[in-house]
Amino acid sequence: MGFFKSVLGKLKQGVERTREAVFGGIRSMLLGRRLDEPLIAELEARLISADVGVRATARLIEGIRAAHRSGAMATGEDVLAYLKREIKAMWPEEDRRLHLPDRKTTGNPAVILVTGVNGAGKTTSIAKLAGTLQGDGRTVLLGACDTFRAGAVRQLEIWGERLGVEVVKGRQGGDPAAVAFDACEAAIARGVDVLILDTAGRLHTQDNLMRQLTKIRDVAARRIPGAPHEVLLVLDATTGQNALRQAEEFARAVKVTGLFLAKLDGTARGGIVVAIREATDIPVKFIGVGETPGDVQPFDPEEFVEAIFAEG
Repeated sequence: MGFFKSVLGKLKQGVERTREAVFGGIRSMLLGRRLDEPLIAELEARLISADVGVRATARLIEGIRAAHRSGAMATGEDVLAYLKREIKAMWPEEDRRLHLPDRKTTGNPAVILVTGVNGAGKTTSIAKLAGTLQGDGRTVLLGACDTFRAGAVRQLEIWGERLGVEVVKGRQGGDPAAVAFDACEAAIARGVDVLILDTAGRLHTQDNLMRQLTKIRDVAARRIPGAPHEVLLVLDATTGQNALRQAEEFARAVKVTGLFLAKLDGTARGGIVVAIREATDIPVKFIGVGETPGDVQPFDPEEFVEAIFAEG
């Protein structure tokens, strides 16, 4: 679709903590070594410590052991090449695209519904996404459907002011679905290309909030055909296995079309990207590697793997 330009240097800088703490160490550990069982066991421990996850680690290690037994893999260099190849292969090309209809064709705005728990970086991620869409030449409108926290609405307004993007809001404590309806009406009337709806931070155990999320989704669907066209779940990469559990639970509760993995620059355990892919069929579409709207990257497994295994 021509969205986003990804630069390996910026991504490499963004995953510096992950590379320095774990994957760079794996690279150094493997290079120049003959493959044997102690090295395999050490690699297994390193992968788990990187939050690659037990399931994904077991699959990778099983492949290495099988190749070693057959004589197809004899050196650390062989293992490094295998790891890079296998991790890259986990994400098919088509999974990572934003599927947004063109307003010029449909006559209606595309709608992105954004959800996630409080503290995950949801509002900042929305701002980054809005800024990136603007950079691609699309007009954007924001809907502040988190009516439960005044701070959330104000934070979205501040980002809107910085980006020159209007924000549709309601009264504090009001009906979030009513805000979604007003935002849809405004997006249609103003002829914007993309409407992004923020929602209240929620957990799968919070039934009232999950019902509100369903209501917001249904209101958007009734007003704009096919909406929401994307449902993005924002996860905080620094929470590691908690992020994985959230991804699994949200996948059961609501139809999530993609993940935005925020704060990847703030964690030394970026292997959570691999763990999430192994545990769910939800594609990681975007990663946040900084604090500004320009610090959002489309998730490209080729570049991500090269960045985490790169030399310092």
